[in-house]
Amino acid sequence: MAKRSPDPVTAYASGVVAKKIVAGPYVRAASARHLSDRKRKDLDWRPDRAQKAIDFFREMLVLEDGAAFVLLDWQQFVVGSCFGWYNREGFRRFRTAYVETGKGSGKTPLAAGIGLYGLVADGEPAPEVYSAATQSDQAKIVWKDAWRMVKANPELDALIDSPDRVDVQIGSLTIPGDMATFRPVSAEHRGLDGKRVHVALVDELHEHPTAMVVDKMRAGTKRRRNALIFEITNSGFDRTSVCWAHHELSVKVVSGLVENDAWFAYVCALDPCKACHESGKQFPSCEKCDDWRDERVWPKVNPGLGKVLPIAYLREQVEDANGMPSKENIVKRLNFCVWTENEERWLDMTAWDACPTGAQRLEDYAGRDCMAGLDASSTNDLFALALDFAAEDGFHDVVMRFWIPEETITSKESRRSEHDRLLLRQWVDEGWIRATPGNVVDYDLVESDVLADLARVSLGRISFDRWGVTQLVTHLKDKLGEERVIDFAQSMAGMTAPAKELERIVREGKLRHGGNPVLRWMASNVALQYGPNEQIKPDRKRSGEKIDGIIALIEALDGTMRKPNVVSIYDQRVGRGEEVMPWV
Repeated sequence: MAKRSPDPVTAYASGVVAKKIVAGPYVRAASARHLSDRKRKDLDWRPDRAQKAIDFFREMLVLEDGAAFVLLDWQQFVVGSCFGWYNREGFRRFRTAYVETGKGSGKTPLAAGIGLYGLVADGEPAPEVYSAATQSDQAKIVWKDAWRMVKANPELDALIDSPDRVDVQIGSLTIPGDMATFRPVSAEHRGLDGKRVHVALVDELHEHPTAMVVDKMRAGTKRRRNALIFEITNSGFDRTSVCWAHHELSVKVVSGLVENDAWFAYVCALDPCKACHESGKQFPSCEKCDDWRDERVWPKVNPGLGKVLPIAYLREQVEDANGMPSKENIVKRLNFCVWTENEERWLDMTAWDACPTGAQRLEDYAGRDCMAGLDASSTNDLFALALDFAAEDGFHDVVMRFWIPEETITSKESRRSEHDRLLLRQWVDEGWIRATPGNVVDYDLVESDVLADLARVSLGRISFDRWGVTQLVTHLKDKLGEERVIDFAQSMAGMTAPAKELERIVREGKLRHGGNPVLRWMASNVALQYGPNEQIKPDRKRSGEKIDGIIALIEALDGTMRKPNVVSIYDQRVGRGEEVMPWV
C-alpha cells in the first residue's frame, strides 16, 4: 500500500478525538465531523489542496516579529478545512467559516493570511477580497495585518500595488493586470453595496450590532462558486445578536443537530458537567463544570496558549478578575469563551451566594423599621418593590415583591424568548412573582399590594423613579403622605452612595436576601456606568436584561442610609385601632 501524503488537518482531528490534544466540546465535535465526513461519497476531501493553502502561509507570509507565518496545529485545521473540502459539483464545500476563540489566539493575522491567499493564490478570476465591518476603523484592522505581510515580502510587494503607508485614509491592495483587489469596507457611506465577493473577512463579529455587514457580504458572493465568508470573534453577551445566532448555528452544525454542509465552525468552549450538559446548558454553571480559573482547561479556549499567547498574560487576567468583580465577565468572555449574561458583571455572585439565604417572610418583620424602593422600567414587564430592614448588627434583611403582566409570559407575541417565558412562569408558579391580568402591569392591583405590605411594617420612606408610574405614585402620596413617598433621582450622583453600600454588604456577607432567584438573576445582570470621582450607577442598556429589583433595592438602601425621623404609617394605623392587612 502506498504511503499516504501528510495530512495535518486529519492528524489534528484524530489527535483531538483521541484526547491527545486538549480541546473543548465543539472543537471535539468539529474534529469528529471531519473524520466522519471523509467516509462520505458526496464530499471530497483533498489534502493536497489543504496543504497548498497551509504552505502559502509559511512560504509567503511574515509576522510582525519577522518570523515566517508557520500555522499552529489548530490554524492548520481551520485553513485546511476551508480550502481542502469540495462538494460533488467540484466546488469548495465551505462557504462560511465561523471561528470563536479566546483573545490572543492569532485569529486576526490568520484572517489576513486567508485574504491574501484568496487574492494571489486561489486561481479565482478578478478576485475581490474585503475586510468588512460596521465602521471603517474596525474594517482596517485585518487589512492592516495583510498590508504589513505584503510589505515584509519583496515578492508580494512587487506583485501587489499597495499604499506606502498603512495609515492612508483609503487603502487597497491590488493586482491591476488580474483585476484583483483587497480592501477594507464598512457600512459607512453605503460601502458594502455592489461587491462581487470572493473572500470576506468579518472581524470581531460579537461587536456587530446587526447582521447587515454579513448579509451584504453574503449577497455579494452569489456569482462566486468558491466564495468564503470568514468570521472571527471572541464570545459576546448579547443573545439577540448576529454573533449569538452564528454561534448557536455553529454548535448545532458540528453537533449534528442541524445539517449544513456549507458551514464550517471552530468554536472554543469550556466543558459543562454531565448534569449541566444534559439540562441544555452550553457553559459551565456549577462547581462540577470546568472552572475558568483552572489552568488545566485553558488550552480548550486558547489553542495558541504557550505559543502565541503567554500563559503569564492569562494568569494576570484571572488575578485581576478575582480582585475586581466588575471585570470578571469581560475576562470570561474575551479570554475563556464564556457567553455571559451581560457585558460585565458588577456584583460578585460568589459572595452573593455566600450571603445568608434563609426564607424571608414579611410576617417575620411586622412592625420593624423599614425603608422601601419601587421600580419599573416599562409597563409591560417586571415591576419591583424592595423592603429593607436594617439590623443593629449591620445586616440587611430584604423582602422583595415582583409583578409581571400575564401576557408577557404566555403570549408568543411577547418580545421575550421561550426560555425566558418558561423561567418567568416557573417563578410565578413558585410564588416569587405575581402575574397580573392583561399585557400591562395592573397598577390598581400593585397599589393595593404595596399598601398592604407597607401597612404591616414601620415605614420610614418609599423611594421611586417617577418614570411611567406617575398615577401610582400620586395615589401612594395621598395614602402615605408626601413626606414618605420620595422621588429618587436615578442619576450618577444620586445612585453612587447606595450602590456602593449594596456592593459592600454583599461583599461582607451582610445581605440576607432569602435566596430569592429573581433578585439573584437581576443581580447577575447588572453592568455599571462610570462617572467622574469614582461615581457609579447601574446601566439598564448595558445590563442587557432586567435589573429592576436591584434598582428598587438601591433606592431602599438610600432611605436606610439617610435614616429620616418619620413616624411610621404602621404606628399610626395600629394607634387608631385599624386592622393591618396581610399581603394578598
